[in-house]
Amino acid sequence: MMQRIVVDTSVIVTALRSRTGAGFALVRAARDRRVTLLATPTLFFEYEDVLKRNVQREVSGLTLDDVDRFLGALAILVEPVEVHMRWRPQLRDPDDEMVLETAINGRADALVTYNIRDFSDAAPRFGVRLLRPADVLKELSE
Repeated sequence: MMQRIVVDTSVIVTALRSRTGAGFALVRAARDRRVTLLATPTLFFEYEDVLKRNVQREVSGLTLDDVDRFLGALAILVEPVEVHMRWRPQLRDPDDEMVLETAINGRADALVTYNIRDFSDAAPRFGVRLLRPADVLKELSE
């Protein structure tokens, strides 16, 4: 069964910084329809905002047009999630709230992040598994 996952912005950022990392492999798994990415419009706009920052583009070497092409391709892969219930505040970082809410409202199998600690207090209360990108890739290969 295909996993339905919410991907934290940190994973998307690392996917564009390195083609050899787990973040990039996870985006490729979504492209190959091995996982389903879930996102609210607000979360997707955060991806865009962060990816278009000058510091991110300098590190990734991408132009604004490159980022737009990537986001366009990513948007095709994403299953949109409507936020029916807000659960705030649950986390120390208010910016992480939308990621957790997407996972809860989208009935995600997992919230995928490099920052497990940021979500570890709240996610289990809602039955949301926390995984790193490499954990998802390992599960896909089993």
